[in-house]
Amino acid sequence: MSSNHSESKNPSSQRIALVIQYIGTRYNGWQRQPIGRTVQGEIEAVISSVIGKPVRVYGAGRTDSGVHAAAQVAHFNYLGPIPPHKWAKIINARLPEGILIRASSEVPLDWHACFSAEWRRYRYTIYTNELPNLFFDDLVWHYYHVPLDELAIEKALKSLVGRHELSAFRKSGSDRKHSWVDVQDVQCYRQDSFLHLEIQADGFLYGMVRLLVGLLVEVGRGKISPQSFTELWQNRQREQVKYSAPAKGLCLLRVGYSLFPFPAKIWFDTQPTYVLTP
Repeated sequence: MSSNHSESKNPSSQRIALVIQYIGTRYNGWQRQPIGRTVQGEIEAVISSVIGKPVRVYGAGRTDSGVHAAAQVAHFNYLGPIPPHKWAKIINARLPEGILIRASSEVPLDWHACFSAEWRRYRYTIYTNELPNLFFDDLVWHYYHVPLDELAIEKALKSLVGRHELSAFRKSGSDRKHSWVDVQDVQCYRQDSFLHLEIQADGFLYGMVRLLVGLLVEVGRGKISPQSFTELWQNRQREQVKYSAPAKGLCLLRVGYSLFPFPAKIWFDTQPTYVLTP
């Protein structure tokens, strides 16, 4: 595996991989910041307190403030007597509410949570029932004003499959040098009052999924056609993408690796979907 990163490696140390869940509305995103609580910062603080020295935790993706994760992946290096599989329980006992380590395991020293990842998959959930529901409020976008045509949304979404230049769905503020994305799979499906949109790609642009969902809602309500949607992003018309969907409806569903030590039950589909019953 490639180790094209600046992290120093001690040949006598272990590399510990973590599968992490968090409720994003309780934190200012994944990445450590000078001000505000972040998921990375909280986990690093716990591990550092256990081993008695600073530690750096590397994540598979930098989710924004308010965005959730069902199976974020991260790693850190450790030299000491604690067995790799024990780390999940040790960290969980000290973490604040809203963050959970599902499992921990040793991985090779040249394995990297970010650079070894082959794809990431996100799910966006829209709650379309007119009645509000407090139990879903932090996890969905409550959009009920106009009925949404999921068949039109799906048709528009499928135009993205393949390797494309997607600067139409890129917020300013990113230092990424290009806007090419290999979209591997997409889905749009309804379960009762919940409309789910999923997209899997080798990587994502800054703000991409939320901008994409914002425009797809315009397709679903009939404001623009699937064909116009496709022409818009193919012509790189960023100025026409005016709405970003709320962060709280977005979840990093899972991350894919060719080498991954965890069974599917730990990471594959751990965000529940909801069905309302009478």
